[in-house]
Amino acid sequence: MRKFLRFGYNFVTKALVHPRFIAEFYRFRKMQPAGQKLSWLDIWPITNENTASTKFDSHYIYHPAWAARIVKKVNPAFHVDISSTLHFCTQLSAFIPTRFYDYRPAFLNLPDLQSEHADLCALSFGSGSVSSLSCMHTIEHVGLGRYGDPIDPSGDRKAASELKRVLAPSGSLLMVMPVGRPRIMFNGQRIYSYEQVMQLFDGLTLEDFSLIPDNAASKGMIMQADASLVALQNNGCGCFWFKKPAN
Repeated sequence: MRKFLRFGYNFVTKALVHPRFIAEFYRFRKMQPAGQKLSWLDIWPITNENTASTKFDSHYIYHPAWAARIVKKVNPAFHVDISSTLHFCTQLSAFIPTRFYDYRPAFLNLPDLQSEHADLCALSFGSGSVSSLSCMHTIEHVGLGRYGDPIDPSGDRKAASELKRVLAPSGSLLMVMPVGRPRIMFNGQRIYSYEQVMQLFDGLTLEDFSLIPDNAASKGMIMQADASLVALQNNGCGCFWFKKPAN
């Protein structure tokens, strides 16, 4: 009965709002070969994807692509990722052994991929022990309580200090964070100025800065961007490749 009521609600709603869906449903049913059955109870109306181009989240499509290219270039024995999008660690593990850590660990079962718990404000790794490290679109959340972590206005600064501590001499750190007009959007995220990012990671050398601008949907990602562009963004995405000086 519940399934039937759900079907009725979906069908009537789509009929009123999207008559094209109903017309195509009936046309498809008439075109079916003999012996195939289209159940009324199994329809799944999706009416917002008939677009001229494929829509996507610019931040989350471009930044893992940027990072994967750098990891491939560095070609480490293994890579450590902390709390970035799961799409990154799962795909990266296809060609680089990857260790993924998150405050809320994810159950991932793939070859060459480990997944465990970590607290960015108190990492269990030894100082100078990680030569290839990433933490992307994550630090802006630390201390805001969004993911069940303790409220701490200094959470992002503590996380930055820990990332610098565990990074090995000559090691690479890939950082991605919202950039533009600096502000705290509690409890969703922080947005940083270019200068604030550089202050958080003072002591490291910037190898590359690339930018996913506000208008990335039409302009794409800006590789090796000019730092002055950050001030023009409302909620851009800064991609920073840092290296730790050799001892």
